[in-house]
Amino acid sequence: MINPQNSTPERSTVFRAEGVTRVYHTGTVAVHALRGVDMTLFEGEMVVLLGASGSGKSTLLNILGALDTPTEGRVFFRDRDLTRASDRQLTAFRRDHVGFVFQFYNLVPSLTARENIALVTEIAKNPMRPEEALERVNMAHRMDHFPAELSGGEQQRVAIARAIAKRPEVLLCDEPTGALDSKTGVQVLEALAQVNSELGTATVLITHNADIQRIAERVIVLADGRVIRDEVNADRIAPAQVSW
Repeated sequence: MINPQNSTPERSTVFRAEGVTRVYHTGTVAVHALRGVDMTLFEGEMVVLLGASGSGKSTLLNILGALDTPTEGRVFFRDRDLTRASDRQLTAFRRDHVGFVFQFYNLVPSLTARENIALVTEIAKNPMRPEEALERVNMAHRMDHFPAELSGGEQQRVAIARAIAKRPEVLLCDEPTGALDSKTGVQVLEALAQVNSELGTATVLITHNADIQRIAERVIVLADGRVIRDEVNADRIAPAQVSW
């Protein structure tokens, strides 16, 4: 296992992956998306997953979030072995503990920003009010607007508000700034950093922009389905300092 340099063992472990592999079969061809990945995510930290297209970043994120299952290996959420959980248990795990943010916002066009978030808060165990979630990403002034009335960056901030409204322990973000220009991308990164800091939500962020790694506490680099580097950032920067 590659251990993060200067890690913080006093923090409790949220996720632990042990020897995770994922093989997809297309006809007679086997595609090895992950090849024995070990990793740990600690409580309250922000981690960037970095790597070329096809390195296994999204596959790993989907397995951590129980959207996919490993071919081999084990994944633990705190002391729970997710690889031995039933479909019903995995559904409850996603609902109660994990928030997802994707490159495309997946907002319901016919609902306002506040109503999009209410879809989540109505089924969550201990949600914040939709208005509070929007306030946390500086979108309270747009809560009664429909997605078509919002810019890309505003829609993504609503998507973040929706993800955090159920107070998840973990926020998994797959290229959340991939479709945005520099100004709106920075706004989205600032929203994610604020949520991580104020709520203590462990955050994993996939990006193709190598400079974004500088905002994270820790950077995990994947190549060809393997973790090749896992280290703590010596000098973090603010989102506004990221080069686009």
